Amino acid sequence: MSRELRLRIASALVLGVAVLAATWAGGVWFRSLAVIIMVIVHYEFTTMAEASLKAPLANAIGWLAVLATAVFILTGLPSMALAAILIGAGGASFAGVRRGGGLWSATAVLYAGFSGLALAEIRGDGLSGLFAMLFIYAIVWTADTMALFCGRALGGPKLAPRISPGKTWSGAICGAAAGVGAGVGTALAIRQGGGVAVPLIALVLVIASVLGDLFESWVKRRFGAKDSGHIIPGHGGVMDRVDGLVFAAFAAFVLGNLLPVAGPAGGADELAARLLGL
Repeated sequence: MSRELRLRIASALVLGVAVLAATWAGGVWFRSLAVIIMVIVHYEFTTMAEASLKAPLANAIGWLAVLATAVFILTGLPSMALAAILIGAGGASFAGVRRGGGLWSATAVLYAGFSGLALAEIRGDGLSGLFAMLFIYAIVWTADTMALFCGRALGGPKLAPRISPGKTWSGAICGAAAGVGAGVGTALAIRQGGGVAVPLIALVLVIASVLGDLFESWVKRRFGAKDSGHIIPGHGGVMDRVDGLVFAAFAAFVLGNLLPVAGPAGGADELAARLLGL
């Protein structure tokens, strides 16, 4: 085993334990994790886009919005966090319209802000939020792993050769099937049931995860970056690790607000109950 592979495995284990521990604890611990992810993702995005050079005022407005969003997430004020994200993105776009680059600052605010807000709101404080996050982890991590191995083993036509040459249709299909299976299995273990909605929701989350991966690959290709950053030994940046997860979390966040609820009412717990039909 090469030194680089050992480093990747060690980093993945440490990160996995930290993420699962914060997920288990919930409350302020997981909200803090969501905020850390949001801030680092915004930093990596704006650094790749050179936002501070191209549109310094737009970049400053974006940072103020992200920091305000962080405060509102930590204090349990999701409506205020949403307002900060939208106002910050609008302000950054307007401030950078003359020099260019404002659109990228606005995109960074939306991407990072909604990532942090969706994660924090899905987990919440209750048991249903824990189940919902485990459901999402099972789908995204399984789909990503199987897509990698099946894509390498089977090969075939590329999924999006101009954006991410390494991804294949065979990998995407195998990953989707495995992700849906993992989601159904997790739901069955949690609630000893399932229903037709669970595999459909799992499929939507798999598709969102793939789109998130492709979006991040497109951003890196757009700015000529191999990795989003270098903060994680052997893996690159935080965006490189959470690109699929945050898109899936946002899709789950939207679905959770659209689906009917059959469980307890109240904030994030209701959101998670809607997602899993608890």
